[in-house]
Amino acid sequence: MPWTPLDGLLLASAVVTVALLLQPRWRRAARWQATVTPLASIIGSGFLIIAPVLGFLVGDWAFAAMFALSAVAYLIGEVIRYNIRHQEPILQRGHGPRWVFTLEHASDLALVLAYMTSVAFYLRLLASFVFQGLHMRHPLAENLLTTALLLFIGGVGKWRGLDRLEMLEEYSVSVKLGVIAALLVGLLVHDARAGLDLALTPRQMDWTTIRTLAGLILVVQGFETSKYLGEKYDAAMRIRSMRDAQLISGGIYVGFVLLVTPLFVHLPAGHVDETDIIALTRYVAPVLPPLLILGAVMSQFSAGVADTVGAGELLAEATRRRVTSRTGFLVVTLASTALVWSANVFQIVTYASRAFALYYLLQTLIALGLAHRNGHSRARLLFLVLSLALAFVVLFAIPVGG
Repeated sequence: MPWTPLDGLLLASAVVTVALLLQPRWRRAARWQATVTPLASIIGSGFLIIAPVLGFLVGDWAFAAMFALSAVAYLIGEVIRYNIRHQEPILQRGHGPRWVFTLEHASDLALVLAYMTSVAFYLRLLASFVFQGLHMRHPLAENLLTTALLLFIGGVGKWRGLDRLEMLEEYSVSVKLGVIAALLVGLLVHDARAGLDLALTPRQMDWTTIRTLAGLILVVQGFETSKYLGEKYDAAMRIRSMRDAQLISGGIYVGFVLLVTPLFVHLPAGHVDETDIIALTRYVAPVLPPLLILGAVMSQFSAGVADTVGAGELLAEATRRRVTSRTGFLVVTLASTALVWSANVFQIVTYASRAFALYYLLQTLIALGLAHRNGHSRARLLFLVLSLALAFVVLFAIPVGG
């Protein structure tokens, strides 16, 4: 398909967005800096796979399912924000109810497990997009590339530290948001030309579909990173910026899924692939597939590095520094490598979702206990309902096609 003026518009949209985000005024703004870390983590978690997966599961109701996932994530965010207000002072003092410290330690271990699985997902998805761009999909080659990347990150982390690789995050976030801006503009133009006609054919929500949707929490996680930015930002800033990140990412996710829904007619029947978004965007403009591949490579690599750092540091703290953070980086990447060779992308997504749900469940139990202790009855009711929902995810979530 020959390039058109639309391709130029979309490329310009991406470049302008990146240029604006890299302006010193934005880069030095404390609130934006506090927002961009959780925002990048949320969007990086599943933006590239969510639309085809939801189209496969619920068809034209995908945007409603995306809204529901975002709403649940926002409520879980309320748990983390409550704990920043009410649990952190206890942790900082170093004394208080013993169960607070016990559950916090357990949630740290659960988060290490969650990060291990998410690192495997990020880099396996990167490999899928690289080979899709080369038009030569091959599971063995993709696993080998993923393994090479994991061993590279683990080796650099063990013997050199990951500080330099972490520096890529700011630029990768800007590129990723630039690609998303181009994608949304392209979909707006496409739908305006074709007419946004949603048939909204009713879909029966059976038990399997509900369990599969529960296994997609990974795509909306990432907001919890605000909890661990206490050395840079005070509690009030982290609470505001986490809320900002969730509202912005929720709007992007729901808007994107709504705009891409008319293209679901091009999805293959009875099958979904992690790179289907590439095929869908070819119907919008030729420039979008290479832009998405570029965004995938940069964002998934930087997200993998970020979660490796997070997991390594948490592992060091959980073992009281008997395992150093540098050794932790290597342990994380080796565990992620084992997972890559034992599961496909959608199985990894579900494993990660269940691990994050376990972390959120433990955090919710902390919030529930503190709300009871503080006499916050409305918060206590919300946390009780969320704890039951998260327990459901931990116990019953299944992968797409599983």
